[in-house]
Amino acid sequence: MLTDSLCFDCPWCGEANHVEQEPGDAAQWLVQDCAVCCRPIELKLPSELDPELRVQQEGGG
Repeated sequence: MLTDSLCFDCPWCGEANHVEQEPGDAAQWLVQDCAVCCRPIELKLPSELDPELRVQQEGGG
């Protein structure tokens, strides 16, 4: 199964991070810790209807 590597900047510290998305993961919300500052980040994975990766501080901040 192929995955897509999606890059994004941490909303807390600004450092580059990435997440792997499998085809069945489209439009799901997940929480991933920043690889640098370890703070939680909420991500909404892209889908056909909403092709943009959404990134925010956990809790909507």
